Amino acid sequence: MQVIYLDNNATTKVDEAVFEEMKPYFCELYGNPSSMHYFGGQVQSKTTEARKRVADLLGASPDEIIFTACGTESDNTAIRSALEVLPDRRHIITSRVEHPAVLTQCRNLTAKGYRVTEIGVDGAGRLDMDEYKKAIDDDTAIVSFMWANNETGVIFPVEEAAAIAKANGALFHTDAVQAVGKIPINMAASKIDMLSLSGHKLHAPKGIGALYVRKGTPFRPLMVGGHQEKSRRAGTENAAAIIALGKACQLAGQFMEAENTTVKAKCNHLEKELLAAIPHARINGGGADRLPNTTSIAFEFVEGEAILLLLSELGICASSGSACTSGSLEPSHVLRAMGVPFTCAHGSIRFSLSRYTTDAEIDAVIKELPAIIARLRQMSPFGREFLK
Repeated sequence: MQVIYLDNNATTKVDEAVFEEMKPYFCELYGNPSSMHYFGGQVQSKTTEARKRVADLLGASPDEIIFTACGTESDNTAIRSALEVLPDRRHIITSRVEHPAVLTQCRNLTAKGYRVTEIGVDGAGRLDMDEYKKAIDDDTAIVSFMWANNETGVIFPVEEAAAIAKANGALFHTDAVQAVGKIPINMAASKIDMLSLSGHKLHAPKGIGALYVRKGTPFRPLMVGGHQEKSRRAGTENAAAIIALGKACQLAGQFMEAENTTVKAKCNHLEKELLAAIPHARINGGGADRLPNTTSIAFEFVEGEAILLLLSELGICASSGSACTSGSLEPSHVLRAMGVPFTCAHGSIRFSLSRYTTDAEIDAVIKELPAIIARLRQMSPFGREFLK
């Protein structure tokens, strides 16, 4: 069965050029980059190059990049560091639609006496900036807003939000895991203090991430022990993965224009054709500024899991907008925060494209999905009743 992979916000294929770049550092050049000898020094020179490549994609300086194991570690490090360097401030601001790496962390901190404010979004998933401006005060230690939502692709005004945080003496962090490599980012012209990214979202392997920390930003490490990463993240460097991330960032910069033209055009075509062919469908986040590769489409009167199963039988990989698990039919926290109607939230499907997505793959989805939705609606008494 041919696989049509449209779940790139979950993870991406490792680019073959990335794989080739990292291969020698497993069995041939396997030295520890922190070692004093020449054998380790060869590896260190490549990790130094990788650090510059990551920095170049972000418009940053290499010494502002800390390598981590993943986006989750980067998120946790940023938030905990801010609370340690500003111990007299006990207030955290985030949004109701953050990734669990941020949202769970913040909610857990309430048990330690921190006050957490979760800013809402409107029906299109846009951040409520008025609510944010009212919430921030001189007790706020850190504001953490995602750059782009992983489910809907909606982009937040993080630059504006960062300026507001700085004006109030708070640190600002953004989970940019979904944004890096898809839209231009220039940290040199930004007031953002910390930014998280993850390699496996931009065609590098799993198990590698990075945290940008603006020069001069007070910082406390989460991982302590050795002197690695200038004592900002202890632990022997995952050299092969670091080198892979550097190559992936270099390629992402080269493909940025295609991401925002070719990939975006394919995503728009998919949306347009599915909405034309399937009645009672809507775009979650439609009308908002969104990532070029992401669309979340709600199909009323059906359940997303059933759609995914039938798509999977045809080799089409997507994801559901519902975080339904066994024994639970609760829609995702993102769609609930947006106020998406119940009949839409359960039938939401996210398609996320990449530079590898072909026109033929998009056409296959356009061909197959309308019949799947019609079939499921006919099988459902609820669907038949509402579609009379």
